[in-house]
Amino acid sequence: MKFRAYKNTDLTVSEVGFGLWTVSTGWWGNFTQGEAMALMHKAFDLGVTLFDAADTYGNGLSEELIAKAFPNQRDEIVIATKVGYDFVHHGGARGRGQREIPQDFSPEAITRATDAALKRLKTDHVDLLQLHNIRMEQVYEDPLWKALDKLKSDGKVRHYGIALGPAIGWLYEGINCIRERDVTSVQHIYNMLEQHPGRALHDAATQAGKDTMFLIRVTHSSGMLEGQYTAETVFPPTDHRSHRPRSWLLNGIKKVEQLRFLENSERTLGQAALQWLLADERVASTLPNIYNEEQLAEFANAPECPPLTAEELARIDNLYSENFGVEEEPPKFKGTMALAKETAAA
Repeated sequence: MKFRAYKNTDLTVSEVGFGLWTVSTGWWGNFTQGEAMALMHKAFDLGVTLFDAADTYGNGLSEELIAKAFPNQRDEIVIATKVGYDFVHHGGARGRGQREIPQDFSPEAITRATDAALKRLKTDHVDLLQLHNIRMEQVYEDPLWKALDKLKSDGKVRHYGIALGPAIGWLYEGINCIRERDVTSVQHIYNMLEQHPGRALHDAATQAGKDTMFLIRVTHSSGMLEGQYTAETVFPPTDHRSHRPRSWLLNGIKKVEQLRFLENSERTLGQAALQWLLADERVASTLPNIYNEEQLAEFANAPECPPLTAEELARIDNLYSENFGVEEEPPKFKGTMALAKETAAA
């Protein structure tokens, strides 16, 4: 494992982290607490130090799992969690899939949610607190950001940032937040097959001269870049990928076949997908979806694999610019992807 430090901070994270959403939400199959903790222990043994939770994952379960899995290793792990969804009053309405529940970003709610998260985590501080899927209005709510500063000054939070979602998009929610606020971290979707708007977010931080770095989720385009899918692949009903159109599967397979040149005796396609992300120094860590031990070992060893060459990176850029030669409907993005003319002019 290799490690990276967030710019101008004392926060160091493993280049591959463990996202708790796969083992606590039921969106990727069901895990017992024992199975979840076994994967977490294996990740730790492989050098993973970053564990990314959210209070709404399993209605508090993801944070409870961290406390149970690492009762004596608090100083050896980095805990990131998220707040913003009102699962206390609406958690029972979630159901399967990625249906959203109401949010509450009031200063009182954020403070209350952070205190509750600390109790579930059985710790006195969170290393990285993220506002979970903020909307544009939260970017400009000064009382919210003052509440985060107070949580930091009180020692309950070491650093804070935002997570964008739930689906891909939210370009200007991210860009405006990077420009207007001093966020340590932005978590978002980014991978070789889905490069927009991720690359634009990274460029915005560079152009604004900000130290903001990025946590990358959906690193393998919902498993596509693991290179295991075929036209016969069928996802179980409890798996959120079962709700995707068949064209997503078939077109994705066509694209992946053109990336097979990245595979060799020293790295898998899944490892190359992580190496592609880590080639960007603005990436602090990657959060691949982890749901079995074999896959965990593959991903955790990715930083030690040969990095992608300049020629390989250029070839990927060329393939992406041509959409891998696949004709399909343009992707649909959520959130603010364009600004009003008067705002853009300003």
